[in-house]
Amino acid sequence: MTVTQQPARASGTFLLGGDLPVTRLGYGTMQLTGPGVWGDPEDPAEAVRVLRRAVELGINFIDTADAYGPFTADLLLRKALHPYPDDLVIATKAGFTRTGPNEWVPVGRPEYLRQQVELSLRHLGVERIDLLQLHRIDPKVPLAEQLGALVALQSEGKIRHLGLSEVSVAELEEAGKTARIVSVQNRFNLADRAAEDVLEYAQARELAFIPWFPLATGALAGVDSPLTKIAADRGVAPSQLALAWLLRRSPVILPIPGTSSVAHLEENTIGATLELTDDEFETLSRAAG
Repeated sequence: MTVTQQPARASGTFLLGGDLPVTRLGYGTMQLTGPGVWGDPEDPAEAVRVLRRAVELGINFIDTADAYGPFTADLLLRKALHPYPDDLVIATKAGFTRTGPNEWVPVGRPEYLRQQVELSLRHLGVERIDLLQLHRIDPKVPLAEQLGALVALQSEGKIRHLGLSEVSVAELEEAGKTARIVSVQNRFNLADRAAEDVLEYAQARELAFIPWFPLATGALAGVDSPLTKIAADRGVAPSQLALAWLLRRSPVILPIPGTSSVAHLEENTIGATLELTDDEFETLSRAAG
């Protein structure tokens, strides 16, 4: 298919873990749940349509987590796309338990992580998880024990690659003593670059950097902001520019914008086809620098 039919392909390809080719523009499933990332979505049929349309648009990297629902997003993924396309890569996470809407409690006990990975395999309908990310480091459990449980599952053939979420450079280095880490998922967007040092660390080592909350623009969405002005001049949405900025910022960035709307999904995906000029990129970079 052409880029017009599959605009996500315009974002280029990244080799996840050195052996899994993924289209850099992915999709995150967190918004396919109810309020507070709890329970079923208001429109489950639209959620299924979103997932199927994402694949049609050229997206082959989908990020989910056992905590989304819990398991609501995973079950929707299976309903929409199983049996999965051969090139589809599903990344999931474990390490957060849910006690209610908007409540997230890190749990890294080895027996809990094993249980959750086994449940993810069952709910997703797969024999091996492509990328399992420790959702949060549990401060009550040594990191080596948390990762050790995941490495054991990896040795059993139930996990292909391992990643981390919301970590520092020091934590990444510490994790590397126990496991081979291929990705890091931290909050990062045009308006919030607190994880810049983690991104630089990832880029230097060719680790995937998966920014969550990638399209947040904060004050940059104001009427007189450079983002708004450039978007108006080019006739595109500010969110599309924000996505284009991320894709240009580093070749290891794999944005995963999420939505529960097919129309919004299509709008986001067009952002992969936008090419920023040097001046536009620098102007946007300085605006929130």
